[in-house]
Amino acid sequence: MASMPPIKRLLAGSALTSVALAQPAAADTLQEALTQAYLYNPVLLAAQANQRATDENVPINRAQGLPSADATATYTEFVRTSTNSFTSPDRVLQIGPQLNVPIYSGGAIKNSIAAAEQRVEAGQADLRGTESALFSQVVAAYMDVLLGQAVTSLRANQIDVLQVNAQATSDRFEIGDLTRTDVAQSEARLALARGDFRNAQANLISARETYIQLVGETPDNLQPPPALPGLPENVQTAVAVALEDNPDLIAAKERAQAAGFDTEVAGSGRLPNVGVFANGGYNNYFGTLAGGQAGISQAETTANVGVQLRLPIFQGGLPAARQRQAQARETAALEQVIAAERDVIAQVRAAWSSWQASLAVIESSQVAVDAAALSLEGVRAENSIGNRTILDVLNAEQELLNSQVQLVTARRNAYVAGFTLLAAMGRAEARDLNLGDAGVLYDPELNYRRVRGKIWDWDRDPEPVAEATRTVDLPAANADIAEEDDFADRID
Repeated sequence: MASMPPIKRLLAGSALTSVALAQPAAADTLQEALTQAYLYNPVLLAAQANQRATDENVPINRAQGLPSADATATYTEFVRTSTNSFTSPDRVLQIGPQLNVPIYSGGAIKNSIAAAEQRVEAGQADLRGTESALFSQVVAAYMDVLLGQAVTSLRANQIDVLQVNAQATSDRFEIGDLTRTDVAQSEARLALARGDFRNAQANLISARETYIQLVGETPDNLQPPPALPGLPENVQTAVAVALEDNPDLIAAKERAQAAGFDTEVAGSGRLPNVGVFANGGYNNYFGTLAGGQAGISQAETTANVGVQLRLPIFQGGLPAARQRQAQARETAALEQVIAAERDVIAQVRAAWSSWQASLAVIESSQVAVDAAALSLEGVRAENSIGNRTILDVLNAEQELLNSQVQLVTARRNAYVAGFTLLAAMGRAEARDLNLGDAGVLYDPELNYRRVRGKIWDWDRDPEPVAEATRTVDLPAANADIAEEDDFADRID
């Protein structure tokens, strides 16, 4: 942990003792990719820092209700005095300490603290949402790399098959067994396959670059993802869980409560304010008062205490306008709760539908792949005895390829849709993905507890240091694939 900035060590505490953070490791599994993004993605780290800034609103508002003390010192040199004044000094040093203690502020401080606390909770929910959104992007990027590798591998294999077909067709044309049309058809399909292969390579490079952007490391030999935990049995269960745990909905509710406290703060402007004060004073005339005459003190001290009452009588409608404004914002916050609820319901239902559709496509695509493979075998056999044309063989090969691409795409879509469903339910965060087993969980509550009671004016944190990894030194992604690997199996 020597390379970790002090603030991170302070907040993470002993939870990070089992993790070596000095050098990021290349991610081979989905959990490693998620862990890498969780530790070093700048978007998430910025969100954590912003939440720490939100935490400070509580002590900021609490400070308004605490005693305050200050002192002023003034040195004055009288370069010209009144000719009618016989006691004016030539110079004076004045020192005056002052203490103010607020007693009652119409509930403004109490309600502003409550509003700040609600916004801390809303911010923590937002942090959960940012975390969940990042993980959803990482999962999609991870699966896109596997999909890109699988499709590129299938396209490359198709080129190999079509090259053999084209050569065989050309040889049979040379001996008069086939026509020039058969040769042209084989060559055309081979050219199209090469174009599709280039597109697949471009898509793979794009997927790998997105992975690098999110994870901060080059995807290296990605392994099949694990089964998704906690998927619901039906859409009703998913919606019910989401309405309880979705972080965006929780944040909207917390903000609505904070807006209610803001309304009370605005209304306190018409109520009296009471405070006590104590002042002291020290004046030193340096022997120049009244010309330094004997019997006249050249230094004096004073002190006074009192109670101050401020009773607003007329402010031109300012407090009422502020309260109406706060009420309008509270109404907007309440409407946003309903909007968030609608959005969550729509997300869950759409993700459920996509997940179910992808599962059905997987099943049908697997049947199609098996049937297309059997069909291709039969068409090739029939072509060898003259019952099928070269075009029939080419079409059968294309049907098999299309079925294989559709199958691996459906597998990718099913996994991403399932994770998106978990994210909408509030079940796709670090605590849900076993990242805690590696000791990397960040708890925003630790920082809030650390700062909420601080009252020392000179207390500060270490200098800010960026913790995210940079990708400028990573090599550009390529479309290389290991020929011996079956990437279609990895995305299963």
